[in-house]
Amino acid sequence: MQSVDIEALNQQIYIDSAFVEKLNEETAKVIVGQRHMIERLMLGLLTKGHVLLEGLPGLAKTLAINTLSKAVDAKFNRIQFTPDLLPADIIGTMIFNPSKNEFTVRKGPIFANFILADEINRAPAKVQSALLEAMQERQVTIGGETYPLQEPFLVLATQNPIEQEGTYPLPEAQVDRFMLKVKITYPTKEDEREIIRRNLQTGGFPEIKPVVKPEAILKARESVNKVYMDEKIEKYILDIVFSTRNPGDYNLSSLQALINYGGSPRASIALAKSAKAYAFLKRRGYVIPEDVRQVCHDVMRHRIGLTYEAEAENVTQEDIINKILDTVEVP
Repeated sequence: MQSVDIEALNQQIYIDSAFVEKLNEETAKVIVGQRHMIERLMLGLLTKGHVLLEGLPGLAKTLAINTLSKAVDAKFNRIQFTPDLLPADIIGTMIFNPSKNEFTVRKGPIFANFILADEINRAPAKVQSALLEAMQERQVTIGGETYPLQEPFLVLATQNPIEQEGTYPLPEAQVDRFMLKVKITYPTKEDEREIIRRNLQTGGFPEIKPVVKPEAILKARESVNKVYMDEKIEKYILDIVFSTRNPGDYNLSSLQALINYGGSPRASIALAKSAKAYAFLKRRGYVIPEDVRQVCHDVMRHRIGLTYEAEAENVTQEDIINKILDTVEVP
Protein backbone atom coordinates (compact mmCIF):
# COMPACT_ATOMS: atom_id res chain seq x y z
CA MET A 1 0.00 0.00 0.00
CA GLN A 2 2.80 2.36 0.92
CA SER A 3 4.61 1.84 -2.39
CA VAL A 4 1.36 2.68 -4.28
CA ASP A 5 0.97 5.87 -2.23
CA ILE A 6 4.55 6.88 -2.95
CA GLU A 7 4.07 6.20 -6.65
CA ALA A 8 0.96 8.41 -6.69
CA LEU A 9 2.81 11.08 -4.69
CA ASN A 10 5.73 10.88 -7.09
CA GLN A 11 3.43 11.54 -10.04
CA GLN A 12 1.77 14.44 -8.23
CA ILE A 13 5.12 16.05 -7.38
CA TYR A 14 6.27 15.59 -10.98
CA ILE A 15 3.21 17.58 -12.11
CA ASP A 16 3.52 20.23 -9.39
CA SER A 17 7.21 20.82 -10.13
CA ALA A 18 6.74 21.39 -13.87
CA PHE A 19 7.48 25.11 -13.46
CA VAL A 20 11.05 24.35 -12.29
CA GLU A 21 12.22 23.65 -15.84
CA LYS A 22 10.58 26.85 -17.09
CA LEU A 23 12.38 28.85 -14.41
CA ASN A 24 15.70 27.22 -15.27
CA GLU A 25 15.25 27.96 -18.98
CA GLU A 26 14.26 31.57 -18.38
CA THR A 27 17.10 32.37 -15.95
CA ALA A 28 19.60 30.68 -18.29
CA LYS A 29 18.86 33.40 -20.87
CA VAL A 30 20.82 35.83 -18.69
CA ILE A 31 22.80 33.82 -16.12
CA VAL A 32 25.65 31.76 -17.53
CA GLY A 33 26.62 28.81 -15.34
CA GLN A 34 26.12 29.42 -11.60
CA ARG A 35 23.44 26.70 -11.53
CA HIS A 36 24.38 25.99 -7.92
CA MET A 37 23.51 29.56 -6.90
CA ILE A 38 20.20 29.59 -8.80
CA GLU A 39 19.29 26.20 -7.35
CA ARG A 40 19.99 27.41 -3.80
CA LEU A 41 17.87 30.52 -4.35
CA MET A 42 15.01 28.23 -5.39
CA LEU A 43 15.58 26.08 -2.29
CA GLY A 44 15.20 29.19 -0.14
CA LEU A 45 12.08 30.20 -2.06
CA LEU A 46 10.47 26.77 -1.61
CA THR A 47 11.28 26.44 2.11
CA LYS A 48 10.60 30.02 3.35
CA GLY A 49 14.32 30.17 4.11
CA HIS A 50 16.81 32.96 3.47
CA VAL A 51 20.20 32.73 1.80
CA LEU A 52 23.56 34.19 2.79
CA LEU A 53 25.89 34.42 -0.20
CA GLU A 54 29.62 34.72 0.21
CA GLY A 55 31.56 35.54 -2.90
CA LEU A 56 33.79 38.05 -4.60
CA PRO A 57 32.31 41.05 -6.45
CA GLY A 58 31.26 40.54 -10.06
CA LEU A 59 29.96 36.97 -9.79
CA ALA A 60 26.36 37.83 -10.82
CA LYS A 61 24.80 37.74 -7.35
CA THR A 62 22.63 40.82 -7.97
CA LEU A 63 21.85 39.76 -11.53
CA ALA A 64 20.79 36.27 -10.38
CA ILE A 65 18.18 37.36 -7.84
CA ASN A 66 16.92 40.17 -10.11
CA THR A 67 16.50 37.70 -12.97
CA LEU A 68 14.72 35.18 -10.74
CA SER A 69 12.33 37.85 -9.44
CA LYS A 70 11.38 38.81 -13.00
CA ALA A 71 10.80 35.16 -13.94
CA VAL A 72 8.54 34.75 -10.89
CA ASP A 73 6.73 38.05 -11.67
CA ALA A 74 7.60 39.38 -8.20
CA LYS A 75 8.81 42.70 -6.80
CA PHE A 76 12.59 43.06 -6.30
CA ASN A 77 14.44 45.63 -4.17
CA ARG A 78 18.16 46.01 -3.65
CA ILE A 79 19.46 47.58 -0.43
CA GLN A 80 23.10 48.63 -0.36
CA PHE A 81 24.29 48.31 3.24
CA THR A 82 26.61 51.10 4.38
CA PRO A 83 27.95 52.18 7.80
CA ASP A 84 25.58 55.17 7.95
CA LEU A 85 22.43 53.15 7.20
CA LEU A 86 19.57 53.35 9.73
CA PRO A 87 16.83 50.77 10.49
CA ALA A 88 14.23 53.23 9.15
CA ASP A 89 16.04 53.16 5.78
CA ILE A 90 15.05 49.48 5.54
CA ILE A 91 11.68 49.05 7.21
CA GLY A 92 10.29 52.58 6.73
CA THR A 93 9.23 55.37 9.06
CA MET A 94 6.47 57.85 10.01
CA ILE A 95 6.56 61.18 8.15
CA PHE A 96 4.54 64.32 8.87
CA ASN A 97 2.03 65.34 6.22
CA PRO A 98 1.46 69.14 6.57
CA SER A 99 -1.61 69.18 4.31
CA LYS A 100 -3.45 66.64 6.51
CA ASN A 101 -1.69 67.71 9.71
CA GLU A 102 -0.94 64.09 10.60
CA PHE A 103 1.77 61.45 10.46
CA THR A 104 1.60 58.89 7.68
CA VAL A 105 3.56 55.72 7.10
CA ARG A 106 6.22 55.58 4.43
CA LYS A 107 7.09 51.93 3.88
CA GLY A 108 10.72 51.02 3.29
CA PRO A 109 12.32 48.81 0.60
CA ILE A 110 11.79 45.70 2.78
CA PHE A 111 8.24 45.60 1.35
CA ALA A 112 9.04 43.43 -1.66
CA ASN A 113 9.13 39.72 -2.52
CA PHE A 114 12.86 39.53 -3.23
CA ILE A 115 15.31 41.57 -1.16
CA LEU A 116 19.01 41.79 -1.96
CA ALA A 117 20.87 42.94 1.16
CA ASP A 118 24.14 43.80 -0.54
CA GLU A 119 27.22 43.60 1.69
CA ILE A 120 25.18 43.11 4.87
CA ASN A 121 28.34 43.21 7.01
CA ARG A 122 28.95 46.86 6.04
CA ALA A 123 26.11 48.07 8.30
CA PRO A 124 26.13 48.18 12.13
CA ALA A 125 24.35 45.61 14.29
CA LYS A 126 21.21 47.75 14.80
CA VAL A 127 20.48 47.71 11.06
CA GLN A 128 21.30 44.01 10.68
CA SER A 129 18.91 43.25 13.56
CA ALA A 130 16.09 45.20 11.89
CA LEU A 131 16.48 43.12 8.73
CA LEU A 132 16.80 39.83 10.59
CA GLU A 133 13.67 40.57 12.65
CA ALA A 134 11.74 41.10 9.42
CA MET A 135 13.18 37.84 8.08
CA GLN A 136 12.16 35.87 11.17
CA GLU A 137 8.76 37.42 11.95
CA ARG A 138 7.84 38.28 8.33
CA GLN A 139 6.39 41.54 9.58
CA VAL A 140 7.62 44.99 10.60
CA THR A 141 6.37 47.50 13.14
CA ILE A 142 6.24 51.21 12.21
CA GLY A 143 4.81 53.74 14.65
CA GLY A 144 3.09 51.10 16.75
CA GLU A 145 1.36 49.47 13.75
CA THR A 146 2.36 46.01 12.50
CA TYR A 147 2.54 45.39 8.75
CA PRO A 148 2.87 41.85 7.35
CA LEU A 149 5.34 41.28 4.53
CA GLN A 150 4.04 39.89 1.28
CA GLU A 151 4.73 36.23 0.47
CA PRO A 152 6.81 34.84 -1.09
CA PHE A 153 9.50 36.74 0.80
CA LEU A 154 13.15 35.88 0.20
CA VAL A 155 16.20 37.71 1.52
CA LEU A 156 19.51 37.19 -0.22
CA ALA A 157 22.30 38.75 1.83
CA THR A 158 25.80 39.00 0.42
CA GLN A 159 29.13 39.51 2.11
CA ASN A 160 32.62 39.92 0.71
CA PRO A 161 35.02 37.32 2.17
CA ILE A 162 38.23 39.31 1.57
CA GLU A 163 37.48 42.87 2.75
CA GLN A 164 37.07 42.93 6.52
CA GLU A 165 38.15 46.52 7.20
CA GLY A 166 35.24 48.75 8.21
CA THR A 167 32.81 45.85 8.47
CA TYR A 168 30.57 44.56 11.23
CA PRO A 169 30.69 40.75 11.03
CA LEU A 170 27.37 39.04 11.72
CA PRO A 171 27.26 37.29 15.12
CA GLU A 172 26.88 33.50 14.98
CA ALA A 173 23.32 33.70 16.39
CA GLN A 174 22.29 35.98 13.51
CA VAL A 175 24.07 33.94 10.84
CA ASP A 176 22.17 30.88 12.13
CA ARG A 177 18.92 32.57 11.02
CA PHE A 178 19.92 32.02 7.40
CA MET A 179 18.82 28.63 6.15
CA LEU A 180 21.69 28.38 3.66
CA LYS A 181 25.14 29.88 3.38
CA VAL A 182 26.34 29.51 -0.19
CA LYS A 183 29.87 30.09 -1.40
CA ILE A 184 30.12 31.42 -4.95
CA THR A 185 33.16 30.50 -7.03
CA TYR A 186 34.57 31.76 -10.32
CA PRO A 187 32.95 30.55 -13.56
CA THR A 188 34.74 28.06 -15.81
CA LYS A 189 36.76 29.36 -18.78
CA GLU A 190 34.01 28.27 -21.22
CA ASP A 191 31.33 30.00 -19.16
CA GLU A 192 33.38 33.18 -18.90
CA ARG A 193 33.89 33.23 -22.67
CA GLU A 194 30.10 33.08 -23.06
CA ILE A 195 29.70 35.85 -20.45
CA ILE A 196 32.04 38.11 -22.45
CA ARG A 197 30.13 37.43 -25.68
CA ARG A 198 26.74 38.14 -24.11
CA ASN A 199 27.93 41.40 -22.55
CA LEU A 200 29.40 42.61 -25.85
CA GLN A 201 26.43 41.73 -28.05
CA THR A 202 24.27 44.54 -29.37
CA GLY A 203 20.83 44.90 -27.85
CA GLY A 204 21.90 43.84 -24.36
CA PHE A 205 20.48 40.90 -22.45
CA PRO A 206 17.29 39.14 -23.60
CA GLU A 207 14.11 40.23 -21.86
CA ILE A 208 13.08 37.95 -19.00
CA LYS A 209 9.42 36.97 -19.19
CA PRO A 210 7.34 35.95 -16.15
CA VAL A 211 6.87 32.17 -16.34
CA VAL A 212 5.56 31.63 -12.78
CA LYS A 213 3.18 33.57 -10.57
CA PRO A 214 3.98 34.12 -6.87
CA GLU A 215 0.83 32.13 -6.05
CA ALA A 216 2.37 29.09 -7.77
CA ILE A 217 5.39 29.33 -5.46
CA LEU A 218 3.12 29.33 -2.40
CA LYS A 219 1.31 26.26 -3.76
CA ALA A 220 4.65 24.57 -4.46
CA ARG A 221 5.64 25.06 -0.80
CA GLU A 222 2.66 22.89 0.18
CA SER A 223 3.82 20.23 -2.29
CA VAL A 224 7.35 20.32 -0.84
CA ASN A 225 5.92 19.54 2.61
CA LYS A 226 4.22 16.46 1.13
CA VAL A 227 7.50 15.00 -0.21
CA TYR A 228 8.00 11.65 1.53
CA MET A 229 10.91 11.27 3.93
CA ASP A 230 11.60 7.80 5.32
CA GLU A 231 12.55 7.27 8.97
CA LYS A 232 15.98 6.09 7.82
CA ILE A 233 16.56 9.44 6.12
CA GLU A 234 15.44 11.25 9.29
CA LYS A 235 17.93 9.17 11.30
CA TYR A 236 20.65 10.01 8.74
CA ILE A 237 19.95 13.76 9.16
CA LEU A 238 20.03 13.46 12.96
CA ASP A 239 23.29 11.47 12.84
CA ILE A 240 24.93 14.19 10.71
CA VAL A 241 23.85 17.00 13.06
CA PHE A 242 24.59 15.09 16.28
CA SER A 243 28.04 14.13 14.99
CA THR A 244 28.90 17.87 15.03
CA ARG A 245 27.98 17.97 18.75
CA ASN A 246 29.37 14.62 19.93
CA PRO A 247 31.94 13.49 17.34
CA GLY A 248 33.23 10.72 19.62
CA ASP A 249 29.90 8.87 19.38
CA TYR A 250 30.32 8.50 15.61
CA ASN A 251 33.97 7.34 15.34
CA LEU A 252 35.01 10.95 14.75
CA SER A 253 37.12 11.53 17.86
CA SER A 254 39.69 13.38 15.73
CA LEU A 255 37.14 16.19 15.29
CA GLN A 256 36.54 16.64 19.03
CA ALA A 257 39.33 19.19 19.45
CA LEU A 258 38.42 21.01 16.22
CA ILE A 259 34.73 21.72 16.81
CA ASN A 260 33.83 24.45 19.30
CA TYR A 261 30.07 24.00 18.88
CA GLY A 262 27.86 22.01 16.54
CA GLY A 263 24.56 22.50 14.76
CA SER A 264 21.44 23.44 16.73
CA PRO A 265 17.96 21.92 16.19
CA ARG A 266 17.54 24.66 13.58
CA ALA A 267 20.23 22.83 11.57
CA SER A 268 18.22 19.58 11.66
CA ILE A 269 15.06 21.38 10.54
CA ALA A 270 16.90 23.21 7.74
CA LEU A 271 18.59 20.01 6.53
CA ALA A 272 15.25 18.15 6.39
CA LYS A 273 13.43 21.03 4.65
CA SER A 274 16.25 21.58 2.16
CA ALA A 275 16.47 17.87 1.33
CA LYS A 276 12.72 17.79 0.62
CA ALA A 277 12.96 20.92 -1.54
CA TYR A 278 15.96 19.47 -3.41
CA ALA A 279 13.96 16.30 -4.16
CA PHE A 280 11.14 18.56 -5.42
CA LEU A 281 13.57 20.41 -7.73
CA LYS A 282 14.62 17.02 -9.09
CA ARG A 283 10.90 16.34 -9.61
CA ARG A 284 10.81 13.45 -7.18
CA GLY A 285 8.20 12.69 -4.51
CA TYR A 286 10.61 11.14 -2.00
CA VAL A 287 13.97 12.00 -0.41
CA ILE A 288 17.08 9.90 -1.00
CA PRO A 289 20.38 10.14 0.94
CA GLU A 290 22.02 11.95 -2.00
CA ASP A 291 19.56 14.83 -1.55
CA VAL A 292 20.77 15.27 2.04
CA ARG A 293 24.41 15.12 0.95
CA GLN A 294 23.85 17.68 -1.82
CA VAL A 295 22.49 20.35 0.53
CA CYS A 296 24.54 19.47 3.61
CA HIS A 297 27.45 21.87 3.02
CA ASP A 298 25.18 24.87 2.42
CA VAL A 299 23.05 24.11 5.49
CA MET A 300 25.86 23.25 7.91
CA ARG A 301 28.90 25.38 7.01
CA HIS A 302 27.75 28.41 9.06
CA ARG A 303 26.49 26.30 11.95
CA ILE A 304 29.79 24.68 12.98
CA GLY A 305 32.10 26.70 15.20
CA LEU A 306 35.83 26.08 14.91
CA THR A 307 38.29 26.03 17.79
CA TYR A 308 41.59 27.94 17.76
CA GLU A 309 43.30 24.61 17.16
CA ALA A 310 41.30 24.07 13.96
CA GLU A 311 42.16 27.56 12.72
CA ALA A 312 45.83 27.00 13.55
CA GLU A 313 45.79 23.81 11.49
CA ASN A 314 43.88 25.54 8.64
CA VAL A 315 40.95 23.16 9.05
CA THR A 316 37.73 24.57 7.56
CA GLN A 317 34.06 23.77 8.05
CA GLU A 318 34.16 22.18 4.60
CA ASP A 319 36.82 19.72 5.77
CA ILE A 320 34.77 18.79 8.84
CA ILE A 321 31.56 18.28 6.83
CA ASN A 322 33.41 16.14 4.27
CA LYS A 323 34.83 14.00 7.08
CA ILE A 324 31.37 13.59 8.65
CA LEU A 325 29.74 12.63 5.32
CA ASP A 326 32.52 10.10 4.68
CA THR A 327 32.12 8.52 8.12
CA VAL A 328 28.43 8.63 9.10
CA GLU A 329 26.63 5.52 7.85
CA VAL A 330 24.47 6.14 4.80
CA PRO A 331 21.04 4.39 4.86
